[in-house]
Amino acid sequence: MIRPLIDSDLKMAVKIHLSSFPGFFLSFLGPHFLELFYRSFLEDPTGIGFVATDENGCILGSVVGPLVPGGYFKRLIKRRWWKFCLASASPLLRRPWIALRLLRALWYCGAAPTGDSVPRALLSSISVAPEAQGQGVGQALIKAWLFEVRRRRGQGAFLTTDAEGNEGVNCFYQRLEWKLESSYTTAQRRRMNRYIYDFREHT
Repeated sequence: MIRPLIDSDLKMAVKIHLSSFPGFFLSFLGPHFLELFYRSFLEDPTGIGFVATDENGCILGSVVGPLVPGGYFKRLIKRRWWKFCLASASPLLRRPWIALRLLRALWYCGAAPTGDSVPRALLSSISVAPEAQGQGVGQALIKAWLFEVRRRRGQGAFLTTDAEGNEGVNCFYQRLEWKLESSYTTAQRRRMNRYIYDFREHT
């Protein structure tokens, strides 16, 4: 079952995110930071979030992303800056050298395709519990999220994912007919792939 994300889902959504992305930067920032991140998709009018549940109502995965990425994360920080500061304090004490990367993450605007005139929603994060992977949960979540983007008159969507050591995820998006738009390297020398999805090509 796919349904909209609600407040009581946040802690489990964060738990699944942590189990799905061990070693990733957002996971390193911890559950309090991630809960603020997920909560933003409930509070901002452009936020879109869904969860997948089993027949007992247990959450199997979630997907979130803003309909309009431009200004989204700036509004998020403006509303909750002091909470993000508190949530970031422990990671910064452990690794002070991540401060610049944290600032980049807080002001992240989605790395949209340059020169693209199509207003695209950003698929920010999708995570599926390890025990539920390979059962179509991720596909159902993305389908629901794209349907809502289109219902709100969005014209397309984009996402970024690791280009290297991530073959399964890249193949997953390609199977769902996301088109590889470009590849680029981040300031941390991380090679990324950017995929786009146009509704006009999927009528």
